[in-house]
Amino acid sequence: MTSCKMNWGQHGAVQPFSDEDASIETLSHCSSFSDSTSVADEGGDGSEDTAQEDFQYKLKGFIDSTVDKSAKTRQGALDGLKTAMATRILYEFISERRMTITDSIERCLKKGKGEEQRAAASLACLLCIQLGSGIESEEVFKTLKPIFKNILVDGSANIQARQAVATSLGLCTLVAEDDVLDVQATMECFENLFTRSYARADGTCPSINPQTSQLHTNALLSWALLLTICSANQLKEILRKHLPKLPKLLESEDVNMRIVAGETIALLFELARDTEPEFEFEEWDQLCIKLSALATDCNKHRAKNDKRKQRSVFRDVLKAVEDGDFQSETIRFGTERMSIDSWVRKRTYDAFREFVGSGMNYHLQANEFIRDVFELGPPILVDSATMKAMKISRFERHLHNSAAFKARTKARSKFRDKRVDVGEF
Repeated sequence: MTSCKMNWGQHGAVQPFSDEDASIETLSHCSSFSDSTSVADEGGDGSEDTAQEDFQYKLKGFIDSTVDKSAKTRQGALDGLKTAMATRILYEFISERRMTITDSIERCLKKGKGEEQRAAASLACLLCIQLGSGIESEEVFKTLKPIFKNILVDGSANIQARQAVATSLGLCTLVAEDDVLDVQATMECFENLFTRSYARADGTCPSINPQTSQLHTNALLSWALLLTICSANQLKEILRKHLPKLPKLLESEDVNMRIVAGETIALLFELARDTEPEFEFEEWDQLCIKLSALATDCNKHRAKNDKRKQRSVFRDVLKAVEDGDFQSETIRFGTERMSIDSWVRKRTYDAFREFVGSGMNYHLQANEFIRDVFELGPPILVDSATMKAMKISRFERHLHNSAAFKARTKARSKFRDKRVDVGEF
């Protein structure tokens, strides 16, 4: 069996901690968690132990309720587990109950409807994120992957379920797939969907309803996510096969599809230039004209918000295609900073944030697996008093960021130069 995953390490138990930037307080959005959180905030070790016991008791209740006869109860249980996994590190608790939770997800995907299937698909991703990249998540995914694919390709299945599965299958594959050929097969499943939105040979766009267009968009997003772990040889074949066709998606009537297609093209150009600095695209001039038109779109038939959002994205995409530029963004969490400095990192960050939501900063601080993905090193666990003492001035931070940017650029260039075939991944 050929491994295709990056060396993201095994997950260890990381205990939740309290600080002003952690997202643990978002548990209060789910009423069933609010009392345990407040108890932990008020008291000492005894109160924290009690709160932890109460919290785990409620989690066990949610797990039991995923097999309830009532669809509403099952839905509530899935949502409760999703909220908990998005906002706390629960590795030990989940690891002990991994098969039970997997069985519940499988049952809800097979027998549930619409929203229940959507919640179950999302929970599967959060389960893999908690377990990290290793044998435990691989076993979860081996159970759920056939069900995901059956739903994805079943034209008669609930469209919301198919949309959710298109997103979840991509991230679960990134985290837990252990065979490069299976990654390729999954990418082909996504291709079979989003290519149906291509403009026809005569230039006309197929008539696709909004729900199906969203399915195709989600499939393209997941496909783009898996591009980030492709080898140089795989990438060459993908560029040959898909780069000439992807610009056809820029003509879609759906603004979200146009935007995702543009970002995927920018990602492909970045990956191509990383492996071959002198990369050239035969239809580069026509592509730039099309991107420029979208970056300055004044079509009266489009909503103002859509045009504003589209113009902003396509200005960045045009810069990427023309000059290889990327508009860097800094993410702050606790005492740490992380730069989103490439289309690869942006697609990866956005994929994880899709599932953990407001808990992303907390996972960046405490989740060993996610920290491995973004090369952040072991978790730094500090309390709020230490955090305040460690705050630095804006000027010092500016100097630090400038130096870090230069170092990062050099390091990334060296890494890309060494991009090798499947074995390294």
